[in-house]
Amino acid sequence: MTQDPNFYIIIGAFALTCVAVVSTLSLRGWRDWIALKHAELEMARQRGDAPLPSATSRIEVADLKERVKKLEAIAAGIDI
Repeated sequence: MTQDPNFYIIIGAFALTCVAVVSTLSLRGWRDWIALKHAELEMARQRGDAPLPSATSRIEVADLKERVKKLEAIAAGIDI
């Protein structure tokens, strides 16, 4: 049976069909997920929600706060 060429053709066709089905379902799921995220962003934009600040802006704000504290300490005559 393993020497029959039809066996290999059938197994190859079945494997190709499985790969095609899995790929199609994965692509559909990916597109639906992207559409969901797009809808969430659109709803947030319509409600006027402010986007979360990025990590870089948080670091910059923390740095500015630290500088203000140092300047206040200098103004008060406290040595840091």
